[in-house]
Amino acid sequence: MTEPRILGGALCRIAAILALGLPLAGCAQGPVPRPQAHGPSKVEIVEEDGRYRLLVNGAPFRVKGAGLESGSQEELAARGGNAFRTWRPGTPRESGRALLDRAQRNGLFVALGLQLRGERHGFDFNDKAAVAAEVARIRGEVAQYKDHPALLMWVVGNELNLEATNPAVWDAVDQIAEMIHEVDPNHPVMTTLAGIDRPLIEQVKARADSLDLIGIQIYGDIAQLPEKLRESGWTGPYLVTEWGPTGHWESPSTAWGAPIEDDSSTKAGLLEQRYRQYIDTDHRQGLGSFVFLWGSKQERTPTWYGLFLPSGESTPSVDAMQRVWTGRWPDNRSPSITPIEIDGQRATDNIRLTPDRAYTARVTAKDPDGDRLAYRWKVLAESTAKSIGGDPEAVPPTIPARLSETGNGEVHFDSPSQPGAYRLFVEVHDGHGNAGYANVPFQVSPAPQSP
Repeated sequence: MTEPRILGGALCRIAAILALGLPLAGCAQGPVPRPQAHGPSKVEIVEEDGRYRLLVNGAPFRVKGAGLESGSQEELAARGGNAFRTWRPGTPRESGRALLDRAQRNGLFVALGLQLRGERHGFDFNDKAAVAAEVARIRGEVAQYKDHPALLMWVVGNELNLEATNPAVWDAVDQIAEMIHEVDPNHPVMTTLAGIDRPLIEQVKARADSLDLIGIQIYGDIAQLPEKLRESGWTGPYLVTEWGPTGHWESPSTAWGAPIEDDSSTKAGLLEQRYRQYIDTDHRQGLGSFVFLWGSKQERTPTWYGLFLPSGESTPSVDAMQRVWTGRWPDNRSPSITPIEIDGQRATDNIRLTPDRAYTARVTAKDPDGDRLAYRWKVLAESTAKSIGGDPEAVPPTIPARLSETGNGEVHFDSPSQPGAYRLFVEVHDGHGNAGYANVPFQVSPAPQSP
């Protein structure tokens, strides 16, 4: 295809926008758009001299968003976010209509996910009848939500390149995008990609040229995003639809294969650095981003990707996002924390313990506001999940460890009696709804027998 066609109809409307004198690249920034009281928002992607801009009801809009399922919309708005994305029209706890209504009240826009039933289940994208049924089903979802004032854009599928090897998947995406443009002329259509390279982009360009933009999902290698964009040949608009901490698949691992998770303070520093250097610097093609994840989620550990603890406390990563979105820290910040040491060893030392023996673990935590800190320690079995693409995982069982705190970030504990892989967790709470956390994997092995 020719590159301008990727706007899927948006370029066809630029002449009208210019005729109306609406702002384009280089215009003065006015008030940030909010969902209007009634009727659909008019969302456009416009191009001028190779620079792309997102306009909402004629005003420039840069996405400062997060992926959100169970997290708090209200907290997102209070922290300076202006949008969120979903993976399906609703969430586990509310319908798509209720979700959009609440977003409207909170002044947030929504990139609404449209899930393909075949994303993870070997769907035959060569089956024309099956694809037609998917298009018809999604048409009903689009018709249901297209006129909601909080709708920002449509997200067709999620990381379809992760498992789908049949290039016909992009033909199906194109059919869905064409249908959406027919039903809804007011909102762009995108799909999200796990990473980006030239063969993938060539397939998308050739087979799904009705898309208006793409979403790029990238974690530890986000520093290579500018280079990846150049090498892939993608010159159109994009959003970074998932980014955050270094992924479990790209982190260092122990000798027994347990991925080593960064502590919450390290993650917060990485988020701020990655946002400033690789997301907020691209105002030519990049339209903003959705950090992952505004809430909590079990994926290899209960804390790897969530910016909040499962119990709801915000972490240093939430503070970091508020700072990059608004330019200021919150009035009360989360505690900082160092990696856990067990008898002086860290995760990279491949910690091996003897069954049923006493050990001492330590962290150093500080509170920027001088709040009194409370420590919560626990041992979990190491996750055995092999899921990919964010599929659901069960939280590993908690293991009795006879924990005894000595104060100031130190705890005595007894190693599990059964050999195996485990992980020691600590949360540090400040009593104001904030917390820091860390964990360390360890292995329990039988003591060597004396000759």
